[in-house]
Parts: sequence; C-alpha cells; structure tokens
Amino acid sequence: MKKRAVMLLLTGVLAAGMLTGCGTVKDSDVAVTVNGTDITGDVANFYARYTQAQYETYYAGYMGEDMWTGEGQDGETYQDTVKESVRTSLENMYLMEEHMDDYEIALTDEEKAAIEEAAGEFDAANGLTEKDQVSGSRDTVERVLELLTIQSKVQAAIEAQADTEVSDEEAAQKKMQYVVFAFSTTDEEGNTVDLTDEEKEELKTTAEAFAEGAAGASDFAAYATEQGQTSQDATFDAETTTLPTQLVEAADALEEGGTTGLVEGDNGYYVARLTSLLDREATDTKKQEIVSERQQQLVNDTIDGWREDAKIDVHEGVWKKIDFTTLTVTMKQEEASPYTDEVMTDDQAEEQGEDALE
Repeated sequence: MKKRAVMLLLTGVLAAGMLTGCGTVKDSDVAVTVNGTDITGDVANFYARYTQAQYETYYAGYMGEDMWTGEGQDGETYQDTVKESVRTSLENMYLMEEHMDDYEIALTDEEKAAIEEAAGEFDAANGLTEKDQVSGSRDTVERVLELLTIQSKVQAAIEAQADTEVSDEEAAQKKMQYVVFAFSTTDEEGNTVDLTDEEKEELKTTAEAFAEGAAGASDFAAYATEQGQTSQDATFDAETTTLPTQLVEAADALEEGGTTGLVEGDNGYYVARLTSLLDREATDTKKQEIVSERQQQLVNDTIDGWREDAKIDVHEGVWKKIDFTTLTVTMKQEEASPYTDEVMTDDQAEEQGEDALE
C-alpha cells in the first residue's frame, strides 16, 4: 500500500512558475557521488521537487509564501534544511541499493511493471514544460521509483533482523483514574483566564476535601461524578511525559486500588487512583512501540555504519541550482466521490459541485 501510494503521489506532480536565478539542472550534471556511483542531476532534481511538492501542497498554507526563506535549524533557511534532508535520503537510497544483495533483494517483475505503469501515468498527466522543469522524464521517474522501492525492501529486511521479544515487565503500562482541578478557566469569549492566588487557595481546599473523600470511596469515578467532577482514565509508566510528572510519580508509587492525596502539578491540583498494575491493551501497544523503536534504531545504525565507510562527494554547484524559491511545485489533488469507488480530479469535483448547485 505504501509503495503504491508513493507511485500515485508521483503521478500527480504538477510544476508551475518560472525558473530564475542560477540556472536549471542538467540531466547529465552530477549532484553527488557515492562510492564511485553518480547521483545525476535529473534524479536529484526530480526527487527534490517531489519532496518540495509535498511541503508546498500540505504546509504552504500554514507557513506562508516565505516558507523556504524562513529560518530553519541552526540559522539555516528552511530550504537549506529540507534540501540537506533530501540529499541525505538520496545518498542513503544509493547505499541501500549497493547493499541490497546482502539481503538477497531484487525487484520482482510485478514491481517493475508497477513502476513502469506509474511512470507512464506521470508522463501522460503532465506537460512537456512542467516535466522539463522538474527533470521528470519517464526514465528519471522510473529511476526514482526504483530507488524508493529498493529503499522500502532493504529497510524491511533490516527491520526483520530486530529483536521482537518484549516481556510484560519491560512494557508494563499501569492504569489510573484521575481528577484535575485546573488553575485556569475559560470565559464567555473562549479565552483562558488564570486563577488568582486567592482563587487557587479556595480551589486547594476543594481539592483536598475531594482527595479525602475519594480515599474512602469504593468507586472513584462514581464519587467524582457525585462531587460534580469528571474522572479521566489514563495508562502510563514511569517514563510517561504526556501527563504531569508530579501525577505520574505519585500514581506510580501506589499499590493497585490505592489513591493519592492532593498532588500539585504545574497547571492544577490532581487526585488519582491506581486501577491496574498492568493494563493488557496498553501494554501490548507499548510492546509494538518498543519493537518499532528497535527496528528503526537498527535501520539507523546500519545506515550510519555504511555512511562511515562510504566515500561521498557532494557537488555544491549542482545542488545550488535546485532552488525552491524560484519554482513552485504542487501536487495534483484528487478526491474520491462518496458514491463511487472512482477518483475525481479537482476539475471533475468542481463540475460535480456546479451540477449540484444547478
């Protein structure tokens, strides 16, 4: 599904705008050399434009027209940050291709046919000018899709070597019910208003009384309802950061069925009851997260090892020509009709909307 999604994404790329500045990238340019193998200008430009299109389609509305010139990490522009990520990804894909035989990986006839089909769809969906601006020849699109497919297969092969055994003890997730007495309220206009020191003292008295009553209640949630409060459920372990640290520490120290006293957090007072020392569903989910983390770490470590032994030469002059500020690239948006399994283009969706209005 992921591979097919990438192929469909590529078939919908459109380029618009004018190229200015330091010139266009030639297909025969060499952007990077990895262990003697050249990443040519067309591959570098097309993959960079493919990445640019994703950002401009989905994030430009939030980041504004100057998204590429805005400051990114370490004082670099956002364009510099993204382009560096693009280059690293390409270098890694070429290293994965170099090592694919280590995992007895080869593209199947079915995968090759799917790549050819997707490249053909892209070729038919875009005009000559647009394809030229993004180095989107049919051969180049096929090459990028080939690299993406190899990347997916090598990553899966590396992940398959990770340890998938996780004990309940290692992944154990406890469960609590808790009530929060917040240090802020919402006014009629929806604005957040912080309590005064006097109001906090009154709130503390209320919370302390609730804590005292909750300690002797057989049903924590029911008691909270009786007191006009709302009990919330949460699963956690000692490393949980999605809940206040003070609350996690207090609940983690309880025996099953135990209730905390008043716990002061940064944003309110809390009272909690530990309802389970091991929540089965949450623990199983945590196991999956641990396995995924191990798999990703193994992939990262493997590629880092390859990179340490690799000779990678970057041709900065070519990379400079790939400029996101001089060419706008967006995705052709498609949406499914709610009444059919067909996919509509923007124009078809607009026509259907006009028909409905008529």
